[in-house]
Amino acid sequence: MTREQHRVLPSGTSSGGLARPTPGRVPARLYAAVRRRRRWLVPVLVALLLAQMAAAMVTAAERQTPTIDEPVYVATATDYVREHRLRYNPEHPPLGKLLIAAGVVVADPHYDPSYPGSQGEVGRHLLYESGNDPWRLMLWARLPIIALTLLFGLVAFAFARGLAGTAGGLVALALYAFSPDVIAHGSLATLDVPTAGFVLTSTWLVWRARRRPVLCLPLCGAALGAAVATKMSALAAVPVVLALAALSAVAAGRARRRLSVPGADSAAGRTERTPTALTGAETGRRRRVPALLARVAAAGGRKVPAVFTVPAAGRRRTVLTTLAAMATVALAAVAVVWAAYLAVDPRLRFTPAQPVPALHGLRGRLVDLLPVPEAYRAGMRVQFDLETHRWQGYLFGHLYTGSRWYYLPAALLVKTPLGLLALGAAGAVAIVAVRRLRPAAAYVLLPPLVLLAVAMTGARDFGTRYALFVPMFFAVAAACTAGSSRRWAAGATVVLVLCTAVSSLRTFPYYLPYANEAFGGPARTHLLLHDSNVDWGQDLGRLADRLRQRYPGERVWLVYKGSGVPSYYGIRAADPRRVPPGRVRGLLVVSDSAVAKARGKLAELIDSSRPVGEVGHSISIYRR
Repeated sequence: MTREQHRVLPSGTSSGGLARPTPGRVPARLYAAVRRRRRWLVPVLVALLLAQMAAAMVTAAERQTPTIDEPVYVATATDYVREHRLRYNPEHPPLGKLLIAAGVVVADPHYDPSYPGSQGEVGRHLLYESGNDPWRLMLWARLPIIALTLLFGLVAFAFARGLAGTAGGLVALALYAFSPDVIAHGSLATLDVPTAGFVLTSTWLVWRARRRPVLCLPLCGAALGAAVATKMSALAAVPVVLALAALSAVAAGRARRRLSVPGADSAAGRTERTPTALTGAETGRRRRVPALLARVAAAGGRKVPAVFTVPAAGRRRTVLTTLAAMATVALAAVAVVWAAYLAVDPRLRFTPAQPVPALHGLRGRLVDLLPVPEAYRAGMRVQFDLETHRWQGYLFGHLYTGSRWYYLPAALLVKTPLGLLALGAAGAVAIVAVRRLRPAAAYVLLPPLVLLAVAMTGARDFGTRYALFVPMFFAVAAACTAGSSRRWAAGATVVLVLCTAVSSLRTFPYYLPYANEAFGGPARTHLLLHDSNVDWGQDLGRLADRLRQRYPGERVWLVYKGSGVPSYYGIRAADPRRVPPGRVRGLLVVSDSAVAKARGKLAELIDSSRPVGEVGHSISIYRR
């Protein structure tokens, strides 16, 4: 930054986004002390934010029993490590489960590879019937996902810092670290946070490719491949990232041509800059300079610099550069997908435990053409088959069959902190309205919009875990509010970040059923949503503790939605739906997802009972 450029900044600010003293107005020793303090202050703040997030996730991981999907992933990861075969859970690629396997290796569970049954039955057998400690095994399986979630926080910080300076990076990291949805699913051995985080990483790297395309484009492809090799829903991000790679290649090429012409920048009256986002004044000059130089050349007979004219050769070079950038990202992504399957079984043997449905028509032909292993194509067939089913959904107290296109936006409105919603929306407006931020708009806004639009067409209205990329990208977009020169905007940003932090801390340690204050908080989420938004089977251990402490010796009737085994935790209960209503006396315990879907006999039992308590905002206790 030149001295002239520094003088036009507001007093006490710098291009990095944090306040700093002007050397000419304060003693040199004080200025040096402030600079030294700032050097260690930012790492300390980053470490504190990530430490509180780690503490929240580890606490949740220690206290929660297995959710519905986790036993399948843990059993599949164990089978990967012990048998090196592609047998279970083909609907999800292996990379995320290989990450879970890193913790499984440390836990070293007993495993019977010959056990027959579906993937869900194999998971329950591993956790509860093989002599393993499910608490210990699940904690170790969850720790790699926790570590990865923290690393994605650093990606959000770096992405936002590149857009809005250090202050913007801290705002983004704070919003990410206090996001209840990210904490809730980042503390589970599932695939949703890794997929969203890898998409965020690939987008950050393709943005960085505007400056360093040779280094960042292959890394972007690797991150994109990691997302696709973790969950197939990330396939919707592939065309978006490829288009952004082409955009970055064009921007990098323009910057190189501008820097390669001697005197071109001085003729335009500007200093040389690296190919990053241009300021508003520079963008205006870029538009005016070609016409100005053309007039000068016409008057003086000089040739207009080649940087401002695009001959046919230059256009061909641009097309070739764009195609090369897209090919680099695509090849790196495909390579990562193949590497994930080869890491499980170098011979790529695929022996599914359950039949793979056939897929006909255009979809079937497209799947067959994909340059991926056969096991991946089989998983896509399973996913397409699941989309043909008519699942039950629950939204704002209404139970329905099928899907609602507005389900995910409505659920995100409930489960996203109000501070993050406000700052994310303001940042999205700023990134479009402010000229110097506008080049980043496609990178920050396009991926979550496309992924959300695709997710909204899905048949399974099961929770915001299908759209975890929204709070991640919202946090990055919110950073753009931190660069405002208006004091009220900076103050409002700080207040909204604090509101997000307070809202998140208030729900500790029950992050899964979180709802923001506008919808009544986590105690009322079960009245609005169901499944992984509220009750995913995570509180079976807490229920056992409650029954021992408050209701010892009482008869218990249980309707539990989850993968846990109640008897393992000391819960002796019967299913009230299998006996006449008159025999159901004592405690009626029902998972809130079952309450939401209650019809017929179960609904009559609940209506004729008196509520006496709840566990973890996910299980209701009634007395009959």
